Amino acid sequence: MKTLDDIKEVYFIGIGGIGMSALARYFKTKGKKVSGYDRTETALTQQLVNEGIAVHYEDDEKHLSGETDLVVYTPAIPADHKELAYYRRNRFTLVKRSDVLGEITKSSFNICIAGTHGKTTITTMTAHLLRHSGYGCTAFLGGIAANYDSNFWSSDNNVVVAEADEYDRSFLKLHPDIAVISAMDADHLDIYGTKEQVEQAFIDFTGNIKAGGSLISKRGLQRGSALKADHHFTYSLHDPDADAFATNIVNRLGGYEFDATVKNEQLKAVKLNMGGLHNVENAVATISVAKLLGIADEQIKAALAAFKGVKRRFEYIIPPSPENATVYIDDYAHHPAELQAVITGAKQLFADKKCTIIFQPHLYSRTRDFAKAFADSLDHADEVVLLPVYPARELPLPGVTSELIFNKMKNEQKYLMHEEEALQWIKQRKDEKKLDLLVTAGAGNIDRLVLPIKKILDGQTQ
Repeated sequence: MKTLDDIKEVYFIGIGGIGMSALARYFKTKGKKVSGYDRTETALTQQLVNEGIAVHYEDDEKHLSGETDLVVYTPAIPADHKELAYYRRNRFTLVKRSDVLGEITKSSFNICIAGTHGKTTITTMTAHLLRHSGYGCTAFLGGIAANYDSNFWSSDNNVVVAEADEYDRSFLKLHPDIAVISAMDADHLDIYGTKEQVEQAFIDFTGNIKAGGSLISKRGLQRGSALKADHHFTYSLHDPDADAFATNIVNRLGGYEFDATVKNEQLKAVKLNMGGLHNVENAVATISVAKLLGIADEQIKAALAAFKGVKRRFEYIIPPSPENATVYIDDYAHHPAELQAVITGAKQLFADKKCTIIFQPHLYSRTRDFAKAFADSLDHADEVVLLPVYPARELPLPGVTSELIFNKMKNEQKYLMHEEEALQWIKQRKDEKKLDLLVTAGAGNIDRLVLPIKKILDGQTQ
């Protein structure tokens, strides 16, 4: 591979992915010619086009340039992809996204946030805090920061905040100075095979922490004692045996106010304008990173108070207010633990409201592997609508549908629906005034329903 400075033209196969688009934006800011393919047009690919990055949606060699220095692809791209095959056949330099991020961060001070859930919010919150406080960082995010409407920004300070993705063992290409691990639950079993192998990958990730570096991990992780770093700290929502934790948590306008204790020092009256107690815990992790960097307490508090969250992470589509009959929250949750956190967080904040969730399972393999766990999580809601499984990169598996989850649920207030049925059902529920807290969740294309649902709840014509 040429050095990054020598590369003039970069092509992305799967450019609309959240991690891929951040890298595309990085190369664009470096003055490179950037273009790419994705299967479907999205709001994110439209943004890339507006920023001067050419994107097409047809898998065809006619779109390809013979001048490309570097082809970046995601492991989710099928092996029979025509463009990928063309570049392989003609011996272009092809690398995975994780290799590029590893190369970019070779000479920087790296803050890498990992975890089977929670990592996107902690990464975005940390990067925002460094930007808002003036400390400065280059950010590669796994979600869209609501403050900046982007998943990437750059800085003159040679500090990188990066989401460390465990899928395809991508995070093992990174070498953190500070690492955060929020969770090591079983996930991506199509890649890892067993829960133990997932945990081993996280242990291996901590083996990449640089000499003298620090690890901040959630207290109580299975095999947490096997995680290694020269300096190891733990955090928790409210476990006083952790090095960092929250106390005096109170609900505040759909968010929270709390005190944070980090290594016996207290940060009083921290305001977080996000829902979900899991996000208070995420803030504790972020505060721990900021304290390691020596950022002043008042700057930490000001940055967190100004944080608007991450799109599709406990995002208020219709916020709580006297004018709104329904509170509407949208979330990317696609793992049972994430789903339970969103539901319990919503019910804790709005205990007087009936919680209705519309959930789209993501991947046949995940649905098969965690059907019982999904059912248990969804049982925390008062009413559940299950949409068909979103296949993403997978082909159907015999006997694996949303009914697998549905049949394991104890909650009798449950329905199987397609998208159009769900929209009509929401309209009926609204007309009957039987919808006062709605959550949509999933990592597939359920986000396409958000605007139509909002219009129905706002009383607009669909």
